[in-house]
Amino acid sequence: MLFFVIVGVLILIAFLFVLPPLWRKQTLQEAYDIDQRNILIAQHRLQELKDNKLKGELTEEQYNEQLADLEQALSDDLDIKSQVTPVHTQGRWGIVVVVLTIPLLASWLYATLGNYPAVSHSAEMAADPEKLKFAEINKMVSRLAEKMQNNPDDAQGWLMLGRSYTAMEEFSKAVEALANAYRLLGDKPEVMLLYADALAYVNDKNLTGKPAELVFKALALEPDNMNALWLGGMAKAQQGDTVEAAKLWKKLEGLLPAGSDSQKEIQDLLSKLAAETPQATAQTTAQPQAQQTAKVPDSANSTTAVKIEVSLAPGVKNKYKATDTVFIYAQAVSGPKMPLAIVRKQVSDLPLTVSLDDTLAMMPTMKLSNFSQIRLLARLSKSGNAITQPDDLIGVIEQVELSDKNTHKIVISEHK
Repeated sequence: MLFFVIVGVLILIAFLFVLPPLWRKQTLQEAYDIDQRNILIAQHRLQELKDNKLKGELTEEQYNEQLADLEQALSDDLDIKSQVTPVHTQGRWGIVVVVLTIPLLASWLYATLGNYPAVSHSAEMAADPEKLKFAEINKMVSRLAEKMQNNPDDAQGWLMLGRSYTAMEEFSKAVEALANAYRLLGDKPEVMLLYADALAYVNDKNLTGKPAELVFKALALEPDNMNALWLGGMAKAQQGDTVEAAKLWKKLEGLLPAGSDSQKEIQDLLSKLAAETPQATAQTTAQPQAQQTAKVPDSANSTTAVKIEVSLAPGVKNKYKATDTVFIYAQAVSGPKMPLAIVRKQVSDLPLTVSLDDTLAMMPTMKLSNFSQIRLLARLSKSGNAITQPDDLIGVIEQVELSDKNTHKIVISEHK
């Protein structure tokens, strides 16, 4: 709408310059022109009389008579008012033509050569700076993409294009661009991590396979690369290796600025990982297989312990593989849900009895002896993933007194 208002104002300004001269009266004085013509004719006739007199063709008497007749005729002509009425014109037809022609011609030219949707879109983007900014970025990225088609060996250009597509969340295009950058630049951590991240997004944020390979190759080259530590921890968590995931994220926590939002985010993630998915402690995973299948872990150094007997309900074991994971852990009845003590077993180990004590604590400040009442859980997981899955089976004893030395039985069944 603003565009057409501006156009209308400009046309009015043009009319102010063009129309006034056409409106003024223009008088054609034809009578004045006739008198001038008669005088010229009389002067010509007088010259002829003089020439004839000199040649002797006219006598003095004849010359005087004809001169008198000429003077009389000229006098009569000048005294007679011109029969032609002065014509007054106002140029009004010209005004009509101009007023109609200019807008119509302008409209036709705009309809033929212009682009109304572009005007409308520009007005919309002017009202929304974010849309205008995105349109400008999109245009620049499109130009860069065209340039790269003609310069396929420009490694930095492919890298920039990949970053741009990633920022625009066009991950399939980012993968193609970063694959070219990786081909040209080789095993550079920055390129490998960008490439791995784009591949993961295309694969529903799954780092398994090629992305994980790239991440850990980058981590081997730069052990303190914070992006590599983050992606490496995510890859391990997706693989169900919560111990390694926690190690990588714990290292990342120490590299981040103290008290920063990023550090707090990692701390929250570590707490969530420990609370939602119990994991084997470094001590438990380091034990040889003979000790892993023992009925009761060594708790000689523990003054506080709780015994749990875990088994599967009839028919459940046949639906799971012998290598599927079983997490056995204790939580505080009230307070943080971080496991106070945990062990990791397999379906093939069941039924079994384990003893949870302070040596199996994940954190020194979060252990069994700090609480009088606890909650006991056993979770059967097909994926062994760090995040609880919908098809996991969980057996629970909601409240147990820590002073109770009896063996507490948990039967994992399909009834959650």
